[in-house]
Amino acid sequence: MSSSERLRRLLALVPYVINRSSVSVEEAAAAFGVTEKQIIDDLNLLWCVELRAPDPYCPIDLSYEGGEIVVCEAESISRPLRLDVDEAAALLVALRTIAELPEHGDAVSRVIAKLEVAAGTAARPSSQVAVELDVRPDVLVQVRSGLDRGRRLRMTYYVPGRDENTVRDVDPMRLLLVDGWSYLEGWCRRAEAVRLFRLDRIVDLRVLDVVASIPDEAEPLDLDAGLFRPSPEDVRVTLELSPAGRWVADHYPCESTSELGEGRVRIVLRTRDVRWVRRLALRLAGSGRIVEPAELAAQVREDAARALKLYDG
Repeated sequence: MSSSERLRRLLALVPYVINRSSVSVEEAAAAFGVTEKQIIDDLNLLWCVELRAPDPYCPIDLSYEGGEIVVCEAESISRPLRLDVDEAAALLVALRTIAELPEHGDAVSRVIAKLEVAAGTAARPSSQVAVELDVRPDVLVQVRSGLDRGRRLRMTYYVPGRDENTVRDVDPMRLLLVDGWSYLEGWCRRAEAVRLFRLDRIVDLRVLDVVASIPDEAEPLDLDAGLFRPSPEDVRVTLELSPAGRWVADHYPCESTSELGEGRVRIVLRTRDVRWVRRLALRLAGSGRIVEPAELAAQVREDAARALKLYDG
């Protein structure tokens, strides 16, 4: 941890304790995301801090005997730190995203108004950011209804890897936000396994009058390593995209992305079925091309040549 990060925590720790009269070491450690030993080290450092108010060279009076932290004589730094521009913008944009959800709109809007007043000028840049949910409100409402009522969902779901819509029954488990996208995790009756469904790919959805029945062996997916899980059988495909084709990087799960300059990007994705990649390449036309594997690129050129012959005829 850098010294600047520790300084920010020290300056936040004092008002945090003062505003609560006393706080346990365990609670403070949890609130700041550090160990109890680190909190003790911070308190020992605060013993060395001397303030010039109310009297010259007045040391902060603190104690943590019995595991309870008490701070006195620290009036000059007893007020919480103000948010800087980046912090205020990030928090306000996140809150505006939550405010788009039907069940949270009014309450979160009131919090946003108070935060904008408290942040002052630091809140201004966030007003330049437009927030738009990637999910249709009606889909989100029905997903929430299925979760809250413990009911099975029947959905028509677009599978980009096969470029087709599939109908499946899903017993919902939880809603997730991963890499900026909203997902439903649930037990898929078609696959007989836990699956993730990106909400913006749900074409149609309805709540069934059937109680959701999630098997005991169904475990939430471990997403610490991200969503992408390549298989040894997958074909590794590299594409180069122009600015007009960059949407592909957002729409399909990529193993990696790298900027090429002037708005162009190179992406690497894996798939077991390259047929949909061939269709994608034809759809991209001049806004993207397959670099590797070479044989797949050759197949796409042949596909394009056959299509052109149909027009010539």
